[in-house]
Amino acid sequence: MLKTDKTERLELYKNRDTQIFLSKFLSGELTELEPVYDPKIGYRYPPVEAIVGDVSNVEEFLNRLYETGILERRLYDKVVHCSTCGSANISIRYCCSFCKSFDIKRSALIEHVKCGYMDIEENFAKGNKLVCPKCHEELRKLDMDYRKAGMWCTCKDCGKSFDIPVTAHFCRNCHANFTFEDAVIKDVYAYKLKKEAKEVSVGWIVIAPIRDFLVENGFEVESPAFIKGKSGANHTFDIVAYRKKGENAQKTTVIDLATSSENTVSEQPVIALFAKTYDVLPESAYLIAIPKMSENGKKMAELYNIKLIEAKNQKEAIKALATLMKK
Repeated sequence: MLKTDKTERLELYKNRDTQIFLSKFLSGELTELEPVYDPKIGYRYPPVEAIVGDVSNVEEFLNRLYETGILERRLYDKVVHCSTCGSANISIRYCCSFCKSFDIKRSALIEHVKCGYMDIEENFAKGNKLVCPKCHEELRKLDMDYRKAGMWCTCKDCGKSFDIPVTAHFCRNCHANFTFEDAVIKDVYAYKLKKEAKEVSVGWIVIAPIRDFLVENGFEVESPAFIKGKSGANHTFDIVAYRKKGENAQKTTVIDLATSSENTVSEQPVIALFAKTYDVLPESAYLIAIPKMSENGKKMAELYNIKLIEAKNQKEAIKALATLMKK
């Protein structure tokens, strides 16, 4: 059963690694995360490894996003791992059903339709022709003169013949031999962002690159941030940025983000941000509306001296923010 704990899901949305990862779906860089096979360690997810750093943390990271309902997954493959050392660098061996040697020869069985004689294909071959060893008639047309009747195996070690070989596994890493009964079989998944999580993700995902942009440009950033106003009340902002040094040091910039699935953000976030800034008195206040703000909201933002940014994604938001902050 999937976890539905909203608190855990919210904590994941706040996590920087989660925000960077989900931004790849929202930007179109990823539509589905598919694993890449590495012969030494099995399947890997390079885009996730680049974010979380330690390869051993990748599976737990993706599982948490799946279990909290942010990602959906589909079975991509099943991988055999060595029961001794855990390696995925495994070869499959088809072995003799009598002596278990894997040095076997596989041949096609042929049946001459007319006389009913059946033998391996090599015994019918005469130069470039197929000739029945029993009646000596040439076999010209498949499924008319002759038919394929399956496979036949011969063991080069014990010399015995059989139709179905025994399957075994060989670990190329530690050289262990093991059977199906002892094999460790792991499910491997491909992942997608769930539709219902997409809208919620937009808000959190835009925050991560904006926060990084501000840090790179000399700001000290808190996100989310809490500031006590002159009334004594604490107010929450999606991002609060301070200059670390220079003549603008300690001047406060507050940023809130508003999204809408209806394509137009209402004026309510403008009103809410104005109420907070009136009590906190920051140097500047920005509201990022994704994808765009209503006409009433635009008018109110101008009236309340709130710098409004309309953007379809985080790249547009950062570009617009950079332009406004230079003024």
